[in-house]
Amino acid sequence: MKGLEIRDAHFPGRAPLDAYGDGGFRFAEMSHRGSLLCVPSGIYGWNLTTPAEFRLEAFDRVIEEQPDIEVLLVGTGPDLSPLSADLKGAFREAGILADPMSTGAAVRTYNVLLSEGRAVAAALLAVD
Repeated sequence: MKGLEIRDAHFPGRAPLDAYGDGGFRFAEMSHRGSLLCVPSGIYGWNLTTPAEFRLEAFDRVIEEQPDIEVLLVGTGPDLSPLSADLKGAFREAGILADPMSTGAAVRTYNVLLSEGRAVAAALLAVD
């Protein structure tokens, strides 16, 4: 008998986000507690909780999928927090327009751009 296998949270494919708040998100008839990274290859759990944790390594998956991402919406929690100059520069160099905004605004914008078939990704901090 095989031991318990623990995998990173992952939903293969793209899906609109149905709800956010209470520390998580709902999408594709599922719920996820914590932050999310939504990229073309799927929706992944993201272990960040505050904008202070934004480092380039946290966005590795976004950079890896760059040919399929033109716009990255960064949900910075209940309020807008600007991205550091280093992060903005790294995204610019990769050909990605990174747009920070509150998580609520990012969710709404993501859903609109996704429905239009745009090359969009989202990095979303969970909010209460």
